[in-house]
Amino acid sequence: MKRFERLAQIRTMDPEKDATEVYRLSVAYEFPWDFTRALELALYRTYAVPSIGRLLAETAELTDRTQKRYDDTSLLLDAVVEHGFVSEQGRTAIRRINQMHRSYDIGNDDMRYVLCTFVVMPKRWIEAYGWRRLSRHEIVASTVHHRTLGRHMGIKDVPETYEEFEACLDAYEEAHFAWDPQARRVSDATLDLMASWYPRPLAPLLRTTTLALLDDSLLKAFRYPPPSAATRAGVRRAVRLRGRAVRLLPPRRSPHHARHNWEIKGYPDGYRLEDLGTRPVPGVQGCPVRRTGPSAIISGE
Repeated sequence: MKRFERLAQIRTMDPEKDATEVYRLSVAYEFPWDFTRALELALYRTYAVPSIGRLLAETAELTDRTQKRYDDTSLLLDAVVEHGFVSEQGRTAIRRINQMHRSYDIGNDDMRYVLCTFVVMPKRWIEAYGWRRLSRHEIVASTVHHRTLGRHMGIKDVPETYEEFEACLDAYEEAHFAWDPQARRVSDATLDLMASWYPRPLAPLLRTTTLALLDDSLLKAFRYPPPSAATRAGVRRAVRLRGRAVRLLPPRRSPHHARHNWEIKGYPDGYRLEDLGTRPVPGVQGCPVRRTGPSAIISGE
């Protein structure tokens, strides 16, 4: 298979009718590393909305159980991508997601905003750092896939087009990004988690590297001192160079899903979808972001 052969295949497909399949080809074959990084940052930026950040702090999901929360979120979201909405695994994942959200008092606007990050942030990341840009087919397919996810989750007033998702995200962040000490705790715990994946002496460098990839609105909301212009330029140039190097590699022949990510640390012996995710915390009103449902043990291979 030649480097752009899969893109040619994607362009023969209907991005509306075949949305999840097109999205899966993009996520699991064309840009697995980029989607992982982009979705990490997508979820991370939601903490800057105080109603979301405070809730996550109160549930302690991203302060006391940070690795588990990272693992479960990744595995549950990707179960729908890998298996589709009508599969047993996909239905299980969505059922578990809805069970969790019904346990808390979460506003529709916050839920819709989180959904917007899943659509918008990967496109922005790949435009900046990917080995090629997303095609219009891929953008439409991602939009339709997440619109369908929103419908299954009961989210109201979900945008129709990518452009509407982007406008919704930008307006919501403009109106709601703000300082909150509990949200900062969640942010710090997440940065510590990312640094923990690498040798300890590299932790300060990795924290600086991550901050260099954040936009000014996020840095301001969390009250992080902005990295120097030279640090930002160097980090971003390095990530762009990675994308250029990937462009020279042969295309991926087997899919790479979230369960293959080495950052997933909590399930060396496999897991059951119905066991993933949070359970209600007495006295806490609100909710984190997602998980999954029924049986079948999934191996980590």
